[in-house]
Amino acid sequence: MYTCTYFDIMSIDYKDLGELKRGSYIIIDGEPCKVVEITKSKKGKHGSAQARVVAIGLFDGVKRSIVGPVDSRVEVPIIRKGRAQVVAITDTIQLMDMESYEVFEAQFPDDEELRSKLEPGVVVEYWDFMGRKKIVRVRPE
Repeated sequence: MYTCTYFDIMSIDYKDLGELKRGSYIIIDGEPCKVVEITKSKKGKHGSAQARVVAIGLFDGVKRSIVGPVDSRVEVPIIRKGRAQVVAITDTIQLMDMESYEVFEAQFPDDEELRSKLEPGVVVEYWDFMGRKKIVRVRPE
């Protein structure tokens, strides 16, 4: 199970469940996810309108869902975007940030085409979700 650290708390914002749209990001069970489906029901005689959100985990690919009133607050990850150069490829990919020169590791991307372009010296764009990095694309340099 993923444990929350102080750095992670600084990477979280809050939104109403009803404000989410398809393609936006949400945190469900401590895992950053991309919203793939959202359905809203009208308010009933004794209750408020409900929303059902279905999302896919960015790092594990697991489908998760959440149901609640549209005015309930949910956690949304703050995404930091950066550029990095591939330093080494082992079980993970070692990257060096192009601004701070910090060296860190990231998992291999799920996309086979993107994975085939990765080699030492290539510059990539990465997204940082709650202290975890994900390679998004290879940057032309």
